[in-house]
Amino acid sequence: MKNILTASLLSAGLVMPAFAQDSGGRLDIVVQPEPPSLMLGLVQNGPTQLVAGDIYESLLRYDTDLNPQPSLAKSWEVSDDALTYTFKLHEGVTWHDGEPFTAEDVVFSVDKFLRETHARLRVSLEHVESITAADDHTVVFKLKNPFGPFIGVFEAGTMPMVPKHIYEGTDYANNPANNTPIGTGPYKFEAWEKGNYIHLVKNEDYYLDGQPYLDEVYYRVIPDAASRAVAFENGEVDVLPGGSVENWDVKRLTEMDNVCSTGKGWEYFAPHAMAWMNNREGPTSNKLFRKAVMYAMDREFVKDVIWNGFGTVATSPVSSKTNFYTDDTIMYDTNPEKAKELLEEMGYDGTTVRILPLPYGETWQRWAEAMKQNLEEVGINVEVVATDVAGWNQKQAEWDFDIAFTYLYQYGDPALGVARSYLSSNIAKGSPWNNVAGYENPEVDEMFAEAAVASTSEARQEIYTKIQQQLVDDVPVAWLLEIEFPTIYRCEVKDLVTTAIGVNDGLRDAWIEQ
Repeated sequence: MKNILTASLLSAGLVMPAFAQDSGGRLDIVVQPEPPSLMLGLVQNGPTQLVAGDIYESLLRYDTDLNPQPSLAKSWEVSDDALTYTFKLHEGVTWHDGEPFTAEDVVFSVDKFLRETHARLRVSLEHVESITAADDHTVVFKLKNPFGPFIGVFEAGTMPMVPKHIYEGTDYANNPANNTPIGTGPYKFEAWEKGNYIHLVKNEDYYLDGQPYLDEVYYRVIPDAASRAVAFENGEVDVLPGGSVENWDVKRLTEMDNVCSTGKGWEYFAPHAMAWMNNREGPTSNKLFRKAVMYAMDREFVKDVIWNGFGTVATSPVSSKTNFYTDDTIMYDTNPEKAKELLEEMGYDGTTVRILPLPYGETWQRWAEAMKQNLEEVGINVEVVATDVAGWNQKQAEWDFDIAFTYLYQYGDPALGVARSYLSSNIAKGSPWNNVAGYENPEVDEMFAEAAVASTSEARQEIYTKIQQQLVDDVPVAWLLEIEFPTIYRCEVKDLVTTAIGVNDGLRDAWIEQ
């Protein structure tokens, strides 16, 4: 069976304003914390994706039901044997510096640049035999084996297109263009005043007629959460993306006049909060200690009090919102006595354990303090090590932690968003987005490989159930919450969230009702 989507489907990806004159204007959006970089091919943390998702594009977008939609590719075809994916690209697309975008840019981006720089995508690319440009506007991916989730990897944060003419033959990490990012997206980089704002302007040469609608966008850097809330109340900012104010302010802000909110736009990500536990050394290298941590934590308290109900206690490495989740696993309910028994069994000697909080606001700091209190109550000595975003990235990337808070995206399928954190082949210093814990289990590696290429959903579910049962028993990380991030915005801002990654690529469609 062939799966063919033609250019006629472009209409599914466009959201036209009610009146043509409702174009133009400026949108002010909070970004928190300030991104370490806007080069999306090198950095994939949340703040970078929020801003750079409107500078860079990929071949596809995804609606809130995770169905693929056109982006740089106007149509695509999958062969009967599910081994060949052929994409027809839009013609007349240019990079922000005026150079043409072609299939050669796709080949370079995926087969060269991202294979080297993108740990998460690299797991999927293990299934790809070749990527070729059939002509300037046709690119062909040939797979080694059928890989069901493959159609889900073509979004901007997972597979951003980067300009071959700027990066080929250079030191990617130190290319000067990283400071002035050049993409094909609806908005162009204009300026970055560190500690204040990032300014994007309308791409007048964008390949979709009439789009984008806004003239300019300012991503406002406001370090203090209370000040971000006040800025929204005072009308200084128009959009508070999920997580940009503390949870206890959400109810008050959403009850204001002319304020709208939505929980949509996170379907592709299904953010999963967890804490890496260093499997290489120290107390956390012992499975009994890691189990003790799970039993010691009061995650229901965290959900209800610290997160104000915006979440669900995580029971597995797979989110309950993601395909192939199972609840047929060990359940680590709060049980301090069980935790103490496990610590005694392992012979815990009082070694101090360092907790690295996520530096994304007071909510995360409170969470680290709550974990510290829970662990100390069962006899574990704890030190909380505060750092900024750059330091947090570096400490994780260099494995300089015992327990480190993070949240990772699931990307709709365990093969895309889950396997990367547990495959032994994905252990490498220098990235906070791979198997940072250092977990190694050859049987789990083999099962992940089998599940990715299994021919039916039933077969994949059977294997992923076994994987989850094994991982939950080995507890290489501490699973915390499936977190929810409502987006808050002025009601005159229309069509802000039209895809499964929400504000991250929503500004192509967004417009302001005059």
